[in-house]
Amino acid sequence: MRSYLIGFIAVMLSGGIASAARVPAPDPQQGDGGVSPFYTWHGDIPAAPGQMLRTEPLDPALGLAMAGEQFRILYTSTDGMDGKTPIVVSGAFYTPKGTAPSGGWPLVAWAHGTTGIADVCAPSWNKRSERDATYLNTWLRQGYAIVATDYQGLGTPGPHPYLMARPEAYSILDSVRAALKGFPNTANRIVLIGQSQGGGAAFATAGIASDYAPELNIRGTVATGVPYFTPAILRPPSHTPPADQADPTVAYTLYIAITMQQLDRSKPSDQLVSARALPLLDQARTTCVGPLFRAVASAGLNRSNSLTPAYRLAFSDALPRMEYTTVKLAQPIFIGTGEQDHDVPPASQLALVQASCAAGSIVEAHLYSGLNHGQTVNASLRDSVPFVRKVMAGEPISQKCQPAAE
Repeated sequence: MRSYLIGFIAVMLSGGIASAARVPAPDPQQGDGGVSPFYTWHGDIPAAPGQMLRTEPLDPALGLAMAGEQFRILYTSTDGMDGKTPIVVSGAFYTPKGTAPSGGWPLVAWAHGTTGIADVCAPSWNKRSERDATYLNTWLRQGYAIVATDYQGLGTPGPHPYLMARPEAYSILDSVRAALKGFPNTANRIVLIGQSQGGGAAFATAGIASDYAPELNIRGTVATGVPYFTPAILRPPSHTPPADQADPTVAYTLYIAITMQQLDRSKPSDQLVSARALPLLDQARTTCVGPLFRAVASAGLNRSNSLTPAYRLAFSDALPRMEYTTVKLAQPIFIGTGEQDHDVPPASQLALVQASCAAGSIVEAHLYSGLNHGQTVNASLRDSVPFVRKVMAGEPISQKCQPAAE
């Protein structure tokens, strides 16, 4: 008995007994709330990531026209910020029409672009944009089921760590695990596909998968408008826009400012952004990306009149969490870039192509003449559909590291 008590005390002192993980209390400063009770898990969170907690049929008005079945899903994952705490993440799942092939539908893991940080911006809570619906319906027509995470903290209580690589990757990988367990007509033959924020999330996932979820049979990755965060991004711009020229993409920097405050709660808002931008930073906590773009444009904000020197210092502190763990990927990757992309500079995207090629990845890169950030998504299908068909069949991909505009 004495040895048992000594052991028990030692465990207690070492912190070996921990309370079970629970969903955090809603925080309006992180955009929590405004969605249905489906998104809030009550009780202890199961410790194992990738467990399906519950599903519900998705309202057809919010769904995809080419889906045979479609569901909202809730599943377990790991907090990508601390790398250990069990959390709950939401998303959606779609199957093609018709009967699943022998062995089940191959699976697209879809990583969405920026929608905002508030729960009400979660894609599973909203109708897909016309662009994204067209894109995802194409993959359904090609015979792929789709699992589409909302990412950590979007839909569910808790902060959404915008553009942080590991939280996005864990959310994607655990959505795949949950889909394979929750929907038996789904096959462990997976392609990662993402756009913009999701392009970066897909790239990060491809690099992290072998360590975090080695059991998943990932065949390749498709990324369009993919960001590349390196120290070079902190260099002053080559030209400064006029003080009154609005830049709607400042909306992204406001979301990043909120993530900086998640990393360091001592950073006051008025030290990160100017007095002129402060009302928009508060608005960003609850406003989805479309309305925030319009509000930024209406206020005439750009980086010069919105961001402080302290913002840039805080960005350098956040940068390591935004960088990819590796640019050498185990499976082939397709990278599509719009020549007129004003959201993610083409030079940055092509630098990622060069870095990944140099590291030994198999990269098929395409540069689309005259197309912007959004236009590239569906235009790239003419090349990415054959790419995916090849990687799923185990056929070789021709290296293409220096794409000419096409």
